[in-house]
Amino acid sequence: MLFYKIRKGDYPRYSIHIVIQHFLMAVCFAVLVITGIPLKYYDAQWAYWLNSALGGIVVTRIIHRVAACVMMFSGGYHLMTIIIGPMMAIWQKKFNIRRTMIPLPKDFVDFVQDIEYFLGLRSTRPAMEKFCYKQKFHYLAAFWGNAVLIASGLTLWFPEQAVQVLPHLRLTVDIFRLLHSDEAVLALLTILVWHLYNVHLAPGRFPIQWLFLTGRITKDHLIEEHFLEYQRLLKEGAIKEAEPTEDAE
Repeated sequence: MLFYKIRKGDYPRYSIHIVIQHFLMAVCFAVLVITGIPLKYYDAQWAYWLNSALGGIVVTRIIHRVAACVMMFSGGYHLMTIIIGPMMAIWQKKFNIRRTMIPLPKDFVDFVQDIEYFLGLRSTRPAMEKFCYKQKFHYLAAFWGNAVLIASGLTLWFPEQAVQVLPHLRLTVDIFRLLHSDEAVLALLTILVWHLYNVHLAPGRFPIQWLFLTGRITKDHLIEEHFLEYQRLLKEGAIKEAEPTEDAE
């Protein structure tokens, strides 16, 4: 049996609010995928077995909608966090746009320089901010994807109400049905191919990074992909330049 030394993180990075939101989003998305795919392909034999295992197609539909409601709550919770937090920072005159998810010209420069590094044209990676270009791209993609899934899902769930506000209902519903399933598949592939590798499987983070539960980041990771934030935290006295620790579990 293998025992891994689990690096739980050296420095605080995410608040408890972000940790809770991410947990809710991750669990709900998994449930939505498990229930949504057999609903889309309900006439396939494997989908029939899966729906039966969940209690039947009616129960699968109920589970799917409950998970969707929790995900919408998580999305609303997140919106409150990203609105109230910056407003308080502005009020306290501590707002720094470089510490936000807002894309900046430097992100494009970082992207180009990172590509050069991986091609062997640079000796070091660029010094990046609290949120690097990869995180901003993924975040904005998730933001857009959630908006599409929520809008299309509510239209399919409440067609009688949708007809009151949407033009050409038949065409609109068909488009939203296509958007709902295809956006979900795209989101699943993005998480499996992009997100899981960058967060958990990349060298230095394998087999798992506990940031999503602890809200804490390792010193090595902070320096590698968020060096400017590391320097800023040192200057502010928020962290000390100590050797990273390893907690065994």
